Amino acid sequence: MLRIHLLQQFFGHSDPAMEEALHDIPLYQEFAHLDAGMTRLPDESTILRFRHMLEAHGLGQQMLATVNAKLIDRGLMLKTGTVVDATLIAAPSSTKNDTGQKDPEMHQTKKGNQWHFGMKAHIGLDDQSGWVHTVTTTAANAHDVTQAHALLHGEEEVVFADSGYRGVEKREEIQEQHPDVDWQIAIMPGKRKALNKSKPSHVLREKLEKLKAGIRAKVEHPFRVIKCQFGHRKTRYRGLAKNTSQLLVMFALSNLWMVRKRVLQGLQA
Repeated sequence: MLRIHLLQQFFGHSDPAMEEALHDIPLYQEFAHLDAGMTRLPDESTILRFRHMLEAHGLGQQMLATVNAKLIDRGLMLKTGTVVDATLIAAPSSTKNDTGQKDPEMHQTKKGNQWHFGMKAHIGLDDQSGWVHTVTTTAANAHDVTQAHALLHGEEEVVFADSGYRGVEKREEIQEQHPDVDWQIAIMPGKRKALNKSKPSHVLREKLEKLKAGIRAKVEHPFRVIKCQFGHRKTRYRGLAKNTSQLLVMFALSNLWMVRKRVLQGLQA
């Protein structure tokens, strides 16, 4: 059932679609260790109950921790630095459902000139490998900086973040839990644009910003994997708890997706 659940997240199937795929795709049966001669495969209700069991026991978090423990054992995650960021995930804004209401745990926020309704996925990832080690979720209208303290594992020396995290080092929870962390926050785009390239000090500042931006860019890779590779651009369930459980599994899979070539090379060696 765990293998079926992973297939479901990897390919973005609903519970009924996953049931049909198990009947129609022999490769799925092989991956899930199901005998091709079985006359009764897991149905959508069984798949649903297994997912609810994972959510009830918080096993999504354990899956991510287990994957990362394997990566650390192989020396693939260094844990000396962290990059933090968040991404918006849309939720259905229609009220044409059984309750006649939008999801009460989702909210709208404005990004640029566009309004978005849904949630935010906040992640902390290793600044060297680019693999996610921590995931939290909030409604879309929550400010990124409110989750900064929860995205650190406690062993990092430096944290990289965009300009949305300005002033994070002054927050009470950061001073209490992570007082010795060196925060490398990007300057505002307007201030960066105003740098005078004829001044040596401004030239050095621009080079520093480019260096920080290159490190922060790694945070976009797992977001790309879950949105483009796994097709998770909209929430599938109502409520933050169910969606959080799903995202934890997806980010664990995204770590494996990004490290797959190095693992295969190691096995071949």
